[in-house]
Amino acid sequence: MAPHPQRLSVTRRTWPLAGSFAISRGSKTTADVVIAEVFDGEFRGRGECVPYPRYGESVDSVVRALEAMRSAVFSGLDRRELQEAMPPGAARNALDAAFWHLDAQRDDRRVADMAGVGPLKPLVTAYTLSLDTPERMAEAAAAQRHRPLLKLKLAGDGDLERVRAVHRAAPAARLIIDANEGWEQRHLREVMPELAAYGVELIEQPLPADADDALALVPHPIPICADESCHTRADLDRLLGKYDAVNIKLDKAGGLTEALALAEAAAARGFKIMVGCMIGTSLAIAPAILVAQRAQFVDLDAPLLLASDRVPGLRYDGSTLYPPEPALWG
Repeated sequence: MAPHPQRLSVTRRTWPLAGSFAISRGSKTTADVVIAEVFDGEFRGRGECVPYPRYGESVDSVVRALEAMRSAVFSGLDRRELQEAMPPGAARNALDAAFWHLDAQRDDRRVADMAGVGPLKPLVTAYTLSLDTPERMAEAAAAQRHRPLLKLKLAGDGDLERVRAVHRAAPAARLIIDANEGWEQRHLREVMPELAAYGVELIEQPLPADADDALALVPHPIPICADESCHTRADLDRLLGKYDAVNIKLDKAGGLTEALALAEAAAARGFKIMVGCMIGTSLAIAPAILVAQRAQFVDLDAPLLLASDRVPGLRYDGSTLYPPEPALWG
């Protein structure tokens, strides 16, 4: 239990994107986030989450879930007890990050050291190209052709043309693709075998999470990564034989605590690890950098997609992402 009474503050904020961001399920022009702060009279910890409608979340529902924890936080709830007190999801992620941050300040240590992850090293992140026509995706790729790793949002029909156009516009870039559950089984036969010729190294969540058994019945010329199909350690065993990798996101896992355990368990089962994110600010991305230290694929580019980030924010040098400074988080 915490040594002093703790007070929980919950706020919401909207950050405009630099442009429209489209995936197979729709498009958005803002990042709508929720921030949890825990203050014990001396130290303050904070964390940010991004509610995701695909998982039945909204800003309102996440704010309500966090507000419901106010008395428990005041009574001394800590990070370990939090894992049982709230289900996985965005709300728990924000509070989990706040507790990690608070504990680090109380102990005068960095979170990475507390978690046994540090010292942190810089990472190369993917840069995401929004779903669009092949021509417009090629234009976007040409503008980002200096980046070593591009992630393409796809949707099914026309995807081969999109990948071909992007590869032509940025021939030196490594490519990963994300269908966001937008493929049908026929796309596995029609599209997947052709993608390796264009440098595609990973296919993320091609089929809907509730219809992905077909993945066990087809060859995988390119590794297939579970995103919507993988939230916590409880999902791993049913992914065996269908997926080669898992995308760990703190908002899905319910925070850094579960995400670190998920990475350990996934690696033990032979899965490659990808660490991704929803579209939030540097405060949401900072804890994910700890998990990404062991990832084969890093997709933590959300602040690059905003019109402006919080200050201080994370430092990006092109696609190289540097560990957070203490003034931000950690």
